[in-house]
Amino acid sequence: MNEEEGRDHTTSSCMRNLTAVMVVHPINFLLSSPLKLTRGLLLPLLACLLCVRHGSCSTHPQDVSGLKSLSARWKNTPPSWSHSDDPCGDNWEGITCEDSRVKKLKLFNMGIEGTLGSDIQSLSELEQLDLSYNRNLGGPLPQSIGNLKQLVVLRLIGCKFGDRIPIEVGNLLNLHVLSLNSNQFAGEIPASLGRLSNLTWLDLAGNQLTGRLPTSSDEGSGLDQLLNTLHLHLNKNQLSGRIPNSLFSSNMKFIHVLLDHNNFTGEIPESIGLVRSLEILRLDNNYLNGSVPSSIRNLTLLDALNLANNKLIGPMPNLTGMHALNYLDLSNNTFDPSEVPEWLLDVQNLTTLIIESGRLHGEVPPSLFSFPQLQQLRLKDNAFGGTLDMGSNISHQLEMVDFRNNAFTSVTLSSNYNNSIILVGNPVCSNAQLHETEYCHEPQDSGSGSSITDCLHPYEGPIVCRAPSFSDVSRNLAPMANRLASMVNGTPVSFSLQNYFFDGDAYLQVQLTICPSSAKHFTRREILQWFDLSSQSLALSEIYGPCYFDPWQYSFRRSVNRGLIAGIVVGCVAAVLAIAGLGSYALWQKKRAKKAIILQNPFASWGSTGGDAGDAPQLRLARRFSLDELRKCTDDFSKDNEIGSGGYGKACDDLIVSPSLGCSFVYKATLQDGKTAVAIKRSQKGSKQGGVEFKTEIEMLSRVHHKNLVDLVGFCFEKGERMLVYEYISNGTLTENLKFVELALRCVEDASDDRPTTSEIVKEIETMLKDDKLKGNSASSSSSSSDAGLRQTYDELLLLSREVNSDGVHRSDRYLFSDRSETDACAVLDRGSE
Repeated sequence: MNEEEGRDHTTSSCMRNLTAVMVVHPINFLLSSPLKLTRGLLLPLLACLLCVRHGSCSTHPQDVSGLKSLSARWKNTPPSWSHSDDPCGDNWEGITCEDSRVKKLKLFNMGIEGTLGSDIQSLSELEQLDLSYNRNLGGPLPQSIGNLKQLVVLRLIGCKFGDRIPIEVGNLLNLHVLSLNSNQFAGEIPASLGRLSNLTWLDLAGNQLTGRLPTSSDEGSGLDQLLNTLHLHLNKNQLSGRIPNSLFSSNMKFIHVLLDHNNFTGEIPESIGLVRSLEILRLDNNYLNGSVPSSIRNLTLLDALNLANNKLIGPMPNLTGMHALNYLDLSNNTFDPSEVPEWLLDVQNLTTLIIESGRLHGEVPPSLFSFPQLQQLRLKDNAFGGTLDMGSNISHQLEMVDFRNNAFTSVTLSSNYNNSIILVGNPVCSNAQLHETEYCHEPQDSGSGSSITDCLHPYEGPIVCRAPSFSDVSRNLAPMANRLASMVNGTPVSFSLQNYFFDGDAYLQVQLTICPSSAKHFTRREILQWFDLSSQSLALSEIYGPCYFDPWQYSFRRSVNRGLIAGIVVGCVAAVLAIAGLGSYALWQKKRAKKAIILQNPFASWGSTGGDAGDAPQLRLARRFSLDELRKCTDDFSKDNEIGSGGYGKACDDLIVSPSLGCSFVYKATLQDGKTAVAIKRSQKGSKQGGVEFKTEIEMLSRVHHKNLVDLVGFCFEKGERMLVYEYISNGTLTENLKFVELALRCVEDASDDRPTTSEIVKEIETMLKDDKLKGNSASSSSSSSDAGLRQTYDELLLLSREVNSDGVHRSDRYLFSDRSETDACAVLDRGSE
């Protein structure tokens, strides 16, 4: 296919795509006129025209317009998003495409700020949307999210989304994963979520949701219709009312039900025993009352059961036959007083047994310490008495026994156990032989872990596990480490797991630190490709329960190099000139040349008429004044007025420079009308300047050795001295000139990702000129002078950067920023050789 055929093919492709847009937005198309296109059609049309212009079109125009709309709402989008208009063809970070359509948008932990607008619906073929851990991305979730009918995964974890969850989310019938946890959503859970028949993971934890759990018996739709859902995570909200008996049924597939840390009241529903697939059940930290239903014994696959911190009454539940149970917490309820129940000795696979404030009394049977997997036994704040005898058959896994605040009067220590026993608050601690031992002192926090050599910019944060089935972390980190090792296999990184502990909610937290092996920073693309550690991707062993990685915000590399050559700035400015009115500028340049001839400026040309009349060639665009005039404007070259040495090019260090160039000294000059300019005095090699203290308003600047004016201006901006910078540039309006300087400084950033593209520069300068023109409606004279001043500055930068000495050295050090009053002899001082 030749170039012309390729262009025709591209045009045809774009027109087909545009037709698709017309189908999606038929009203917009019908109501549009050639003079007034609606936004829904204009952006795709522009995208299509760009594709035709450049001869390629890898992305559907509708998707281009959708992503551009998102980008306009957001700060800190990846740099690649501003480098082109072809997300698929140019491999925008976080974008995955198929057949010209955007299928995945994953920008987790990118520091994005802003809101999610209704234009998200333009990405109609989107299957995965993950904007998690952008801590300042929030606002209401738009109702148009319900139009993404192909969506399979929706993750917005750890952002700042608020208001109500839109009922339109219930329209996402292909959704498998819905993770909106750790946001600020409020109001009730929409009953429409019950329509998500393909949903396997529902996580709304850590929000501010209120009200009752919706079921179909009341709402027509509800959570009881989620027959294929495996994970129901509604913990850490403000949900209230009874847990509906109709919520659970025998044809459900729940394996994790987390309803802890809410405000539920009433009894535990009898129907809970119907969900025999359950492996983890957390109902703790609510206001549940009544007796525990006997049907709970039907949950023979249950691995972790936590009913702590409620108002449950009656006998302690009989859990005979629940042989899979590893973790059991029945603490802080109002169960009937009793001795250690016989059924407890039947549940011998326990790793962790916690019955604190359980109204237990009597003696502790030694067989309780012999469970083969037992790691922690926490029975504090009960009424056990007599002698504590742990027997001789103690589990080798047992790390800690906590009997604080009981009534033991004596203890029989066994040589088979050398780990922690806590007896603080028991009468036995009044014994002088035990009083000063570790048994009778409060335990210290034991959270710890391994470490690796610190790196400067690690990717790190806690892995949070909300229902682990163990209590001894040190013995159970290996499966997590092995899984992480397999996930990062083949990438140049190292990692460590450290600082592990159980928090106040009985959630396990393990600090994960990942370091680059061969660089100081991770790039955005590396993080997005390597560290997709979402809840499902982690896929940790079942012993950890449901876990997620909560990464801290990462600081991506941003570096500055003020010493880049002026050519980079010139390249930026050249594009500005092409867009900002080349014709009017040419006319202005012609008038300026004639003016120079009339004045017979010896720097203007070879001859008085502009031709080569034999006069010595001099630097164009410069003016020469007498030494007396220079002395007058700079207060006899006072040190108080000295800004620094060197020009835009080679610096002057201790007067050691080329003999032909001499050394430039830059001074602050006060003009006859009180305005400020910059003067450059060129001295021959060997001349000296007095070393006096600096006492003027530019003292801060002159104390710093600046090798060129780029450094000087950059230093002014960094120190907040923007007004001082303004005094050294052309006499335009303050706002536009400062914006221009800021733009120029961005053009000389070290990292390419931090420098603006040509299109960005054009847009910014167009905006400056447009604003200047609008202001000219009320103040035309000041507007025109501002425009001319900027254009003159641009031209001199361009010309001076191209002037080269015979020895190949750029002469851009002749250039200076100054007040441009050409009628004043002190406005532009000597920039050539003295």
